Amino acid sequence: SPFRDMRVWDATGFGHVHFDSATIGEPLLGWIIENRVIQYTLLERVRQLATVELLCPTALKTAEPLKGPGWRVRLDDGREFTTQLLVGADGAQSKVRQQAGIATRGWSYDQKAVVGNVRTAKPHQATAWQRFLPTGPLAFLPLHDGRCSIVWSTTPEQADRLLTLDDAAFAEALAEAFDQRLGEIIEVGRRGAFPLRLQHTRDYIRPGLALIGDAAHVVHPLAGQGVNLGLLDAATLAEVILDALTAGQEIGALKVLRRYERWRKADNLLMLGVMDGFKRLFSNSLPTVGLLRNLGLSLTDAAGPLKNLIARRAMGLEGDLPRLARDLLS
Repeated sequence: SPFRDMRVWDATGFGHVHFDSATIGEPLLGWIIENRVIQYTLLERVRQLATVELLCPTALKTAEPLKGPGWRVRLDDGREFTTQLLVGADGAQSKVRQQAGIATRGWSYDQKAVVGNVRTAKPHQATAWQRFLPTGPLAFLPLHDGRCSIVWSTTPEQADRLLTLDDAAFAEALAEAFDQRLGEIIEVGRRGAFPLRLQHTRDYIRPGLALIGDAAHVVHPLAGQGVNLGLLDAATLAEVILDALTAGQEIGALKVLRRYERWRKADNLLMLGVMDGFKRLFSNSLPTVGLLRNLGLSLTDAAGPLKNLIARRAMGLEGDLPRLARDLLS
């Protein structure tokens, strides 16, 4: 579902920011696409490619480096093969990363995100909404059929309690937490929750191996950038591989893969740092910090050039983008 506006405000004060696509000369701020839709579309495309062999369902059992660039892979169904380049795109608990012995750094936020889809009494107005509560941000993201996808970051105790509520009680708690901004919650879908943490790998690569997406970095969901970062990783690695093949280079060579790591690591670290800073800023209960936070939001809202720069960066319109991303924007 496309959205044109984003409204962010602090539940404990006067601070707010309104991002509007018209003010930055773009028709939209972005799209909210359900994960299952992305997965289905990509899977259907893979099935159409004669050059791709899809091995599913199965899982990685072991991966061992070869003497040259490349890996020997064993699957849990007994199949075995070697590859010039093994790409770990298998999430925050990446088995590929573990087999490669790549360490991670990070910490738990001592929060869980409660997620699900709901329908509200008032229309979502093609707007992404986010209210910062003392326990964490609550986001309502517009979907194409009039529903909203919610991401409610809160304490583990409250998250567990919210999952045990019946639909009516959950709807009442959700509407109250959102200050009835979209009226009553008239329909509640299935709910789930997952723990929140920051995580980043020391290295994205080994000879013949590359990590992308959550296998390399995990970011707080308050800005909804996790999937975007992963897609940029994939597009960048694809470009690096294609350029290497065109130049007659080994796609698993460290010289080739270092280009991918340099390209993406700095950008990902910047986003992780910004999101971590926002999370800590909005979870600080000191009155002085709260006042400065609200002043900062209101000043940002009033500072057109700064606000537009933030929006364009979050939209992926700024920075060193891979060709696939540039083609989508052209």
